[in-house]
Amino acid sequence: MLEWLLIAGAGFAGGLLNAVAGGGSFFTLPALLFAGLPPVMANATGTAALLPGYLASAWRFRRDIVFPAQLSLLQMLLIALAGGGLGAGVLLLSSAAVFAALIPWLVLFATLMFVFGPRLLRHVAPDTDANIQSPPRTTSATLILLGVCAYGGYFNGGVGIVLLAALGMLGQTDLRGMNGSKNLLSALLTAIAVVIYLAGGIVAFQHLLVMALAAVAGGYAGAAFSYRLSQRILRVIVIGSGLILFIVFLLRGV
Repeated sequence: MLEWLLIAGAGFAGGLLNAVAGGGSFFTLPALLFAGLPPVMANATGTAALLPGYLASAWRFRRDIVFPAQLSLLQMLLIALAGGGLGAGVLLLSSAAVFAALIPWLVLFATLMFVFGPRLLRHVAPDTDANIQSPPRTTSATLILLGVCAYGGYFNGGVGIVLLAALGMLGQTDLRGMNGSKNLLSALLTAIAVVIYLAGGIVAFQHLLVMALAAVAGGYAGAAFSYRLSQRILRVIVIGSGLILFIVFLLRGV
């Protein structure tokens, strides 16, 4: 009973945080590991559980999408699907021991991006006019986004802030437009990754159902109370959780 309450609570917290700040996987992954799932299966199941939230966010921000580096909608779709599929395929072929060894460092990377991402955005995209005069090359933009989407397909933690940082590096300055692109890419790369996870048989369906329903409820609550919650407090919770998880996973070897 305690295990399922933990799964549901982590799903609710993950959905809520993804709706208002990001970092939901910092709660879903350890809960599934605690429930006894192998690391690869825990990562895949937690990612699948948060997929409805990604899809809802992409639909909500569909009118705010601004594509970077003159990329078209078709190119963005192909980048997200190719990158997410590549990352998910690598996860599927990875040994549990290798992925378990990488988890602490992936969590630390996602946490550091969450900490320094906003500052990075201010430095890499300071001047809209300058960006218009010297747009990034489509090939470079494609490779950067492909790499980030592959990261998201392999390990979904912190993918939103990594995408925002990448979009800032590509010259975008309008946060609403960047959020639109980020949500579209997140939804697509996660969707194709989940399809591959399901085909590979690495999703625990009972845990998925409970966590996904709780995540939807958490996402709804997060959207409803997003203007009442302190973003600073939420960021402290996410960052603190990430650092604690890094230390715990490092010490116990997952």
